[in-house]
Amino acid sequence: MNETRIAEIERQLTELPAGYLVYKKIKGKEQPYLQWMENGRTVSKYIKISEREEVLRKIALKKSLQEELKKLREANPTADPGGVSAETGAEPFRTHVLRGEELLLLTSSVRDYQKRDCFSLLHKYVRGKYPGKVCLLYGLRRTGKTTLLFQMLNDLSSEELSRAVYIKARTTDCMSDMNHDLKILASSGYRYVFLDEVTLMDDFIDGAALFSDVYAMMGMKLVLSGTDSLGFWFTLSQELYDRAFLVHTTYIPFHEYSRVLGIRDLDEYICYGGTLRMGETDFGDEDLLSPEASFRDDESTRRYIDTAICRNIQHSLACCRDGQYFRHLRELYEAGELTGAINRIIESMNHQFLISTLTKAFKSHDLGSAAELLRKQADPEKRTDILDRIDREVITRKMMEMLEIRNREDQTIGITKAHVEEIKEYLKALDLVVDLPSETTAAGSTPSEYVVFTQPGMRYSQAQALVHVLMKDPLFSSFSLRERDLACERILEDVKGRMMEDIVLLETSRALPKDRRAFKLIFARSEFDMVIVDKTGYTCEAYEIKHSTEAVPRQYRTLLSSEECAAAEHIYGPITRKCVIYRGKTQLMDNGIQYMNVEEYLERL
Repeated sequence: MNETRIAEIERQLTELPAGYLVYKKIKGKEQPYLQWMENGRTVSKYIKISEREEVLRKIALKKSLQEELKKLREANPTADPGGVSAETGAEPFRTHVLRGEELLLLTSSVRDYQKRDCFSLLHKYVRGKYPGKVCLLYGLRRTGKTTLLFQMLNDLSSEELSRAVYIKARTTDCMSDMNHDLKILASSGYRYVFLDEVTLMDDFIDGAALFSDVYAMMGMKLVLSGTDSLGFWFTLSQELYDRAFLVHTTYIPFHEYSRVLGIRDLDEYICYGGTLRMGETDFGDEDLLSPEASFRDDESTRRYIDTAICRNIQHSLACCRDGQYFRHLRELYEAGELTGAINRIIESMNHQFLISTLTKAFKSHDLGSAAELLRKQADPEKRTDILDRIDREVITRKMMEMLEIRNREDQTIGITKAHVEEIKEYLKALDLVVDLPSETTAAGSTPSEYVVFTQPGMRYSQAQALVHVLMKDPLFSSFSLRERDLACERILEDVKGRMMEDIVLLETSRALPKDRRAFKLIFARSEFDMVIVDKTGYTCEAYEIKHSTEAVPRQYRTLLSSEECAAAEHIYGPITRKCVIYRGKTQLMDNGIQYMNVEEYLERL
């Protein structure tokens, strides 16, 4: 029980503010500051009045936890990372090293869990011959990294497990401590080292070559795991260049989400997909026990962005080569505004997605607008012409005003184009955002950038919150509650429809072999939601993607258009398949159009 409590306290301490509280006299008044050591120098940060109550509460909690941790370690020295090495009988470990029976207890909770697809890569490294290489297992929070480590430990034989250790790094650890313990382990014949949360060590990025150049060359298998993916990204171009075996966990496609969690519902994936709800619930985080996990609402999504993404970026930037990779972001960091800037840019990318989706819904009749669908509902209880009675131009303009980046008045430093581009670069390095491919039949034109989040629950949660804010606009207040709810529901259906298009195209693009590629094809007046081109056979396939359970002719009118089909075939070759991917049952229409159930399609990728 003491060991469990110690592990829980150590986890809580990593989520509390770094440093300690000091008071400085400014203009005759004492003002509170957080103060800590960073890269050999003392750093202080002023605590804003609006943040003081929360920060002071966390500092008090931190002090209380540190006192409790000290007492627990004194009462239970076997759980203390300073315990004496049984093999040498001499120097104590400086980090939290677990071995033998402790590993069996630690890993027993994951024995019945399904394995992620990337487990095969981890298994390949541990079982294969990769002299001088370490394995980097990295990704954002709640994507199964620790579970993968435990599953790999469970996969070891009894003899192998006797030569394996699990070390969970802490913010108080450093590379000197790790080197000290690895020396003891190497001399005692240990071969497998699973080092969790390694990026918590401030000097990991600049000292990572120690693992590959020394201990991997000695024959040790070292698996390094951490949530600061950006820190690993930096090490790949610096300390661990060409000496790392990569296993990335952030991206969880639908077929894997479905298999691991036993959920075959695309809407469930749209609303909550991107993190796992299973496999990490034993580590004391009550928030993980909720049915919807990280993205159940806008507040939980914002908290995830703050802790899993903003903290990731800032910690890695601060720790790498004395912060030289801050570039233009240094001024935002030193002003304490980098977290807000990252949040605003993520929101802005989501806002652009929502603006384009809702503008299309308000204005487009050819592509099936929300107004048309509401007007034609077969169920009279769901039928309304509310979106015909509003001033669509006014609503669209007001919506775009509402979705501008907010809180500019609180910024002392404006966000420039350079800030935006650098933050986007780091978000892409985290594998959080990707550019979806698109092409056009118009000569010389270049499609605009279209960014998609690889964690769909994050995108949907923020879009949902913004749509509800829009629905509270005074222009809607004169309509009945029923009509407003129907309009809100219809618009969210449009958002899900656009996200379904993105998911299918993204997952198809990633799954295809090198001789095939997928993209959206844009014509002058319409588009194919997806085209798959066979670059060796010079043929193509055309797809429409609809968030609907019904098959109706207007869904595939573009697929039957002689003008659009001729334009596509002129560039890519004969169209060998015309298909509508939707939420209904798989079937073949009399005119040769195939209908494919979306869950079946994605699970086959």
